[in-house]
Amino acid sequence: MEVEAASGGTGEIRWSKLGTSLPVANVQALVASAGELTADQIERYVQPDIDAHAVLSEQSGEVPVIDLSNLLSSESVDAEVAKLRFACAEWGFFQVVNHGIPDDVITGIKHDIQKFFQLPLEVKNAYAQRPGDLQGYGQAFVVSDDQKLDWSDLLALFAQPTQGRDMSYWPSQPHTFRNSVEDYSMELMKLAQTLNVFIAKTLDVAPELLADKHVAQFLRMSYYPPCTSMPEKVLGFSPHSDGSFLTILLEINSVQGLQIRRSGAWIPVKPRHDALLVNVGDLLEILSNGKYKSIEHRVTINAHKERLSISAFHVPNYGGIISPILGTIEEKMLYKAVGVEEYARLYFANKLEGKKALDYAKLSGI
Repeated sequence: MEVEAASGGTGEIRWSKLGTSLPVANVQALVASAGELTADQIERYVQPDIDAHAVLSEQSGEVPVIDLSNLLSSESVDAEVAKLRFACAEWGFFQVVNHGIPDDVITGIKHDIQKFFQLPLEVKNAYAQRPGDLQGYGQAFVVSDDQKLDWSDLLALFAQPTQGRDMSYWPSQPHTFRNSVEDYSMELMKLAQTLNVFIAKTLDVAPELLADKHVAQFLRMSYYPPCTSMPEKVLGFSPHSDGSFLTILLEINSVQGLQIRRSGAWIPVKPRHDALLVNVGDLLEILSNGKYKSIEHRVTINAHKERLSISAFHVPNYGGIISPILGTIEEKMLYKAVGVEEYARLYFANKLEGKKALDYAKLSGI
């Protein structure tokens, strides 16, 4: 499938204009050129609160696993829906196996993301973020010149709907990159649609109520270089919840680094080669009236190995409204209705800081 190299249209391209990030040094290039980094070079990346909560490594890998084939089977659907309800309510994360995305699509996107980040810096910089745009090659959530920085580089692309794409940000190297992203993006849209049907079932609401909650898709391809100097003091991504409805993550090279916050501690998530990792976003927490929680997560850094991943953030219509769905008349409403655009602007206007953005949607007294 050929992807046109034209500039995107208007309309949904506004999604990428909801924020911006200040330009900062390229971490991959810093690591490659500096050898053993000095304290001065790494100072802006050192996170003083990194050890504020314990890491429970012995609980690694306990994230619930949902088998999509069981959801699609009349004989096993009820039991699997119960598991999905538990995963969303108690963990906010789950791994999806038998997700139906063809192996060649997964292999293609993994190969091309690795190849892109291996390109010379001057080639990658041809797709650098521009002022006032979230897309492109660079970093994210850098809003001041003195904040601590994450130990990572990224490439962000608006992928769906197709009329919202700005192809000037889509790399032409490697030559298969655009087609790989197109194929993977389309498969994820189908998966998100299927998951939304069953999430609606877990909430005992009509699927139509969730049908428009995944119409836009933003992709973030992340590269986390190793840090030999003091890996225990830097983070690839600071603690945060996602401002999406649903996020779907693919580990590119199975290097562990993702940690989720549960019961006041960090739990490492062990990469699973046959699964995609899905997590509840802030907008689903609002819609479920807090029954499902968007969970804080962060990315730690390996001392010797690079880590790569691709996250797909699925969000509702730009002009939509997210309102809590109440299960009973007596149920207390915990969140106000919020505009998707206004929440996105708030989310992207600040540095990552846990679940602070969600405070905006909470009703007073909560």
